[in-house]
Amino acid sequence: MLAAALCLGGFATVRGQPVDEVSHESAEPWPIVIAHRGASGYLPEHTTEATVLAHALGADYIEQDCVLSKDNVPVVLHDISLDLVTDVAEVFPDRYRDDRHWYVFDFTLDELRQLHVQERCRQADSARFPAGLGRFQISTLREHVELIQGLDHSRRTTTGLYIELKKPARHHAEGLDVAGEVFRVLGDFELDDADDRVFLQCFDEKELRRIRVELKCRLPLIQLLRMPPSTDQIREAARIVDGLAVSINCVLSGMTNGPNPKPILTDVIRQAHANAMQVHVWTVQTDRMPQSVESVDQLLTWIVHDAGADGVFSDHPDAVVKWRTSTSKEGRTGPFQLIRQR
Repeated sequence: MLAAALCLGGFATVRGQPVDEVSHESAEPWPIVIAHRGASGYLPEHTTEATVLAHALGADYIEQDCVLSKDNVPVVLHDISLDLVTDVAEVFPDRYRDDRHWYVFDFTLDELRQLHVQERCRQADSARFPAGLGRFQISTLREHVELIQGLDHSRRTTTGLYIELKKPARHHAEGLDVAGEVFRVLGDFELDDADDRVFLQCFDEKELRRIRVELKCRLPLIQLLRMPPSTDQIREAARIVDGLAVSINCVLSGMTNGPNPKPILTDVIRQAHANAMQVHVWTVQTDRMPQSVESVDQLLTWIVHDAGADGVFSDHPDAVVKWRTSTSKEGRTGPFQLIRQR
């Protein structure tokens, strides 16, 4: 498995296991830029079109949220329900459950192909892709992997996958195993080893433990968190996962009072680094900035250069790439890198 470690220049121990000597040079840029649901600030999220644009905009990793269809096919969709991002209510008006929601795992892949994907944010004044334009469809994880690999070949790049397993407990309740089916697809592409540029993320701590221990996953695992974790939670997470993916509020808790307000940064990233874990922060959006933040550049400076984030999720990956390029210094790398355990 891969783990994050301090650049100590000697032999280190991570999660009780010896690791090879750590170089001071990281193979990854700092921070890594993760296209959140593809270039979702410009095109409907998780569509192949949004993936192509994210690739063209220079994202280091592109995110794929995965849900299973009724016939066990991993499709790339953020929600387990179809209500907000498709026209399912028009195409299958009577296929909702008692809670008035249409669920992905109630439809076969052939049925899901009949739906049109639409922009989640439909406000009249939104700068995002206009509702009613274009014809976008649900795609499978396999199709996204093939697309990214094809673009890597034609554009001479190497772009990583950043896969989230959506609500695994709910899948289990339906008799489905989203982790198992995702691993099946990744195995077909030989993307299941510690050296492969694939992060696997999930909110479900129990499922992450199962993936690491029972399924013996060698890919870097990331635990998603919405709220700032305690010191004990960080230490416990470090026993299983290689990093945390946290919301901006876990890092930037507010601003000081007075005529020259300063950011109030938590010590979550510092504590995660002390436990040999990377931290990736979500979600930077140029059209939805946190209160009292003047610009994307200011926000990125705080969460990356000041707080030390190793990666950034963004709906607008080009904005993060541009900032990284303009602020990069020769030889400057993040405090951690992924290394191989013996």
